[in-house]
Amino acid sequence: MGVISIAFFNNKGGVGKTSLVYHLAWMYARLGVNVLAADLDPQANLTSMFLDDEQLEPLWPENGERPTVYGALRPLLEGTGDVTAPHVEQPEPGLGLVVGDLLLAAAEDEFSSEWPRCLDRRPRAFRVLSALARILRQGADEVGARLILVDVGPNLGAFNRAALVTADSVVVPLAPDLYSLQGLRNLGPTLRRWQSEWAERRERNPVEDLRVPTGAMRAIGYIVMQHAVRLDRPVKAYGRWIRRIPAVYATAVAGETAPLDGTAIERDPNCLATLKHYRSLMPLAQEARKPMFALKSADGAIGGHATAVQDCYRDFQALAETVAKRAGIEISPP
Repeated sequence: MGVISIAFFNNKGGVGKTSLVYHLAWMYARLGVNVLAADLDPQANLTSMFLDDEQLEPLWPENGERPTVYGALRPLLEGTGDVTAPHVEQPEPGLGLVVGDLLLAAAEDEFSSEWPRCLDRRPRAFRVLSALARILRQGADEVGARLILVDVGPNLGAFNRAALVTADSVVVPLAPDLYSLQGLRNLGPTLRRWQSEWAERRERNPVEDLRVPTGAMRAIGYIVMQHAVRLDRPVKAYGRWIRRIPAVYATAVAGETAPLDGTAIERDPNCLATLKHYRSLMPLAQEARKPMFALKSADGAIGGHATAVQDCYRDFQALAETVAKRAGIEISPP
């Protein structure tokens, strides 16, 4: 079985996307699935979750080579060569990170201008549009990864289109609010258009030995980040919006007929999970530079925190297994 790539994407920010990628990457490593986490968000928040400032500073020099995803892309953007193999940080065996870079934002125009040129069978256009996929495949080879988890920024621009082209599957993290619902209505048609446009383009690739991604971008479900339970107006709003998610996702993203029975989110086959925020654990996890479900008493996870850590582990293990099943990844029992 080849390497499978899953992108986590929502064109609305602040929905917990980066935290999901971070925790799932650690969980898959614990479940025995070698995994590569790829930071393709120009904000580089995933990278900052894995690495502290002392580790990051030499990777982001003011001048010279940058061992980041931008550094691997740079020769192609500057016309001096093709992409290079990315530097991969390895927080632990079986877990790799392709380091993000704020300079990725500068690549937007290049990915935008080369997209239409694929229709004219321009070799450079295909090298550019397949660049991110080829970089990630090389990174996966370095750590023997069977799975690539891709963190994508919250917009529908040309760079994100190229980032989504790398993905076999797409998971949509969202929050139960008006903004996420509106985001779904924009995201679904956009994904389908990108799928169709890339399928048309990849058939015109004139470079025989250039491996271009399939760009399947198959939406396999959504994850809802729950708000803290409080008996006040925000919780009433939470209930209002969460009841509308199944129908909006079905019609806008999955391309299905909206459920007639007003399917509750707990019974919606498109819902991969509803996750708590675990707000009390996040500061401890950030301080310890580890996932919330790996916190120990020495990290301050005592009393109620210790119970929350156990709950968090069960939640993310169940989510990892569900996502793997939908994406076609086999997890061997421990």
